[in-house]
Amino acid sequence: MWFKNLLIYRFTRPFEMTPEQIQEKLVAREFAPCGSQELFSLGWVRPLGQQGSELVHVTNGCVMVCAQRQEKVLPAAVVKEALEEKVQMLREDEDRNPGRKERLEMKEELVFEMLPKAFAKSRKQYAYIDPTNGWLIVDSATHKRAEELMVLLRECLGSLPVIPVVAKNTVHHSMTDWLKTHAPEGFSLGGECELIDAADESAVIRCKNQNLASPEILSHVEGGMFVSKLAMQWGERLEFVLDDQLTIKRLRFGDLIMEKADDIHTDSAAEQFDVDFSIMSAEFAQFIPAILGALGGEDLSDVDG
Repeated sequence: MWFKNLLIYRFTRPFEMTPEQIQEKLVAREFAPCGSQELFSLGWVRPLGQQGSELVHVTNGCVMVCAQRQEKVLPAAVVKEALEEKVQMLREDEDRNPGRKERLEMKEELVFEMLPKAFAKSRKQYAYIDPTNGWLIVDSATHKRAEELMVLLRECLGSLPVIPVVAKNTVHHSMTDWLKTHAPEGFSLGGECELIDAADESAVIRCKNQNLASPEILSHVEGGMFVSKLAMQWGERLEFVLDDQLTIKRLRFGDLIMEKADDIHTDSAAEQFDVDFSIMSAEFAQFIPAILGALGGEDLSDVDG
């Protein structure tokens, strides 16, 4: 359950729905496996899995939800091979080549025949609502994937007034300054970054396991390149990669945090989930203001009140 990525969305007005109300609305889109002719299925599952009974899990006022997507695995190469076999049979039996329209119809028929026998794969997407701080936090590395969960949540709740969190300072400018001077207070730089040429954004340099303060790397910055990704640490608590879209990727919790979770005795997987969620959400409640503060604070110009 520990989040590996972090996309932060700001509620533009206070979120006032209770966990009980959220649960009631999510039931309408509870997950059901793909039907025989369905390419995919999307719905809500219990965050606690078999240990839970509700579609929401609440800890310290934060409400965790989990969407599950299941899709049929029907490789394009398999469909193409079957289609070519049918086309070849037509050539041999009827001495003709099917046209484009007929080939498309044949392909649709093949997909219809194959779907019931296709394997299905599933993935889960966790997110939680923090009403106190006004955040929706999604464990995703891309806004596109997070959007699928948010569309489903919006359909169930009726509305979801959120926007991506915006910092007052431009992220890539700030990261470039940190590389040239020093990390912001409370943070340190890791050994990885990505540099992009301001004049030609297709020109990219990726540095791994490097001393980012070395003259070789700084010479690229002085030559007009800017930082688009930067590995950082927040004290001894979190390691992560920040990108120019304010996405936190490859999140890793430090030993002190994991030991804190391990030191709390639990008797079940459900209790351990509750402990982990409590510790993680408490860390994020401190980390998010810290990273936004390093970027000049949060731009709240589009938020009511």
